[in-house]
Amino acid sequence: MTDEYTGADLFADALERYGVTHVFGNPGTTELPVLNAIADSDLEYVLGLHEDVAVGMAAGYASTRRYHADRAERAGDERGDDHSRHDDSVLPVGVVNLHVAPGLAHGLGNLYGASVAGAPLVVTAGNHSTDFRHEEPILSGDLVEMADEFAKWSDEVRDVSALPTMLRRAFRVALTPPTGPVFLALPLDVMMEETDAEPERLGEIPDAGRGDPDQIELAADLLSDPSEDVALIVGDGVARSGVEAVEAAVAFAEAAGARVHGEILACEVDFPTDHDQWVSYVPPDEDLAATLLGADNLVFAGCSTNTTLTRHERELVSSDTTCVHVGDDAWQVGKNQPADAAVVGDPGRVLSELAGLLQERVSDEGRRERLERVEAVKGMVEAKMTEMGDDVSDDPRASKAELVDAMKSVASDAYVVDEGVTAKYAMLTRWDFAPEQYISNKGGGLGYGLPASVGAAIAEAQTDDPRDVVGFIGDGSYLYYPQTLYSAARHDVDLTVVIPDNRNYRILKDNTLDLFGGEEDDYEFVGMDFEPPIDTPANAESHGARGQLIEDPEEIGSALEEAMARDGPDVLDVLVHD
Repeated sequence: MTDEYTGADLFADALERYGVTHVFGNPGTTELPVLNAIADSDLEYVLGLHEDVAVGMAAGYASTRRYHADRAERAGDERGDDHSRHDDSVLPVGVVNLHVAPGLAHGLGNLYGASVAGAPLVVTAGNHSTDFRHEEPILSGDLVEMADEFAKWSDEVRDVSALPTMLRRAFRVALTPPTGPVFLALPLDVMMEETDAEPERLGEIPDAGRGDPDQIELAADLLSDPSEDVALIVGDGVARSGVEAVEAAVAFAEAAGARVHGEILACEVDFPTDHDQWVSYVPPDEDLAATLLGADNLVFAGCSTNTTLTRHERELVSSDTTCVHVGDDAWQVGKNQPADAAVVGDPGRVLSELAGLLQERVSDEGRRERLERVEAVKGMVEAKMTEMGDDVSDDPRASKAELVDAMKSVASDAYVVDEGVTAKYAMLTRWDFAPEQYISNKGGGLGYGLPASVGAAIAEAQTDDPRDVVGFIGDGSYLYYPQTLYSAARHDVDLTVVIPDNRNYRILKDNTLDLFGGEEDDYEFVGMDFEPPIDTPANAESHGARGQLIEDPEEIGSALEEAMARDGPDVLDVLVHD
């Protein structure tokens, strides 16, 4: 150790100045200067036993801290505080430090997930010294190119003099809507070089603005004819803009007399599902999706994933439908359907202004006519759901519906991180979550949810009144990264993980039937069953958590209640039938 002030020290000081409290990572030799600097700081290093676990924890932490920042801002507004959009004490960003090319490669799965989820991350990785790479040492590779596809910005700090500006830029790019991950490579020699520079101030972080007033006027004109119905499709860009944006979506729907659906793969609470005008989430089935997207006028607000999982043969939106797009990401506006009006701006601010215009332009009688059509569609959807029915079976194991009902009865106010995959439908249709109460794996790649739930629990513990955190993680998802529980136990994270365990990759069996048709008995499913079954509770205990197998549906509620009452991580492996 020396008394020299280096690039690594500057890195740690910048994180502290920007309000960062935790750094997630899996270390290697090129990261040693950063680790030494963290040891001399107030930062807490959260160890992941795999780089993708570290990225997933940082992503869940960032998404949850974004909600906390929104709460802090609203509380400040109520008090009349003069504060920035992102109070440094609740900086909604995750920081993760990885190890050269293989380490970054390991983290790409959840870096993809973070990018689709819009999680504001600053991802860093150590790299070989700049004057050594021509020898192509082991672990070398083009880190910047590797991360670029899933980052808003990807670069390398080539000189310590550039470090303050590039760090400030990284945080600003990650936090500026549309939020998402950025990547910086940190060469060993740059981190060890002496410097007398200081961190630069972060400054104000803007929202996406009010949008083009001409486009807002055009949108209001297009949506004002009461003889035409309006459907609002809310995407996760709404929830990411804060509770006020969700409230603005409600105001818009009420002013327009619109029925409301959640986009395909919606993974946050973008609209209250107990509202009279809420109808359903749009499923990935092309026929059902096309039916629900059948309207004279469609308003896509904050959408990004609103398409089917595989190629669809029929158009999801009719060519004669009038489409209005609202969002903070210009790439998503008009991406898959034409935009007859396109407003790039903060979804909450835009929807609020549109609500005011439509309140004046749509008559009470016109709204009533539209609401009658909303009720007709709701009746059709409810009949379809009744036809599909709950998963009734003579199987002694719990159904997914029974599991969700038991969880809701015990943990109605818990913060839920969901990667239940085939159990997600039961959760979303049986549990009316409040805004900022639920996040899920938007990217679809398994192995995101369990680390994200640990990161979320770490973030929640930083609040004055922490909520219980429940990870709802399918057995296939859990088995990607069960070593995540080591991080939870090591850092004494208070978390309850509930596993809907059908002991197979059910999603692949369902997709087989969708792709090829026929009945389940027609197939020999290759690589989709966990036989012999894995002892998940023993696995959890081997990593320092408590584990419990639940075979009787009657025991779910009491087991969950007891687990939530205990400190530290618990894993409840609940057997469910398909």
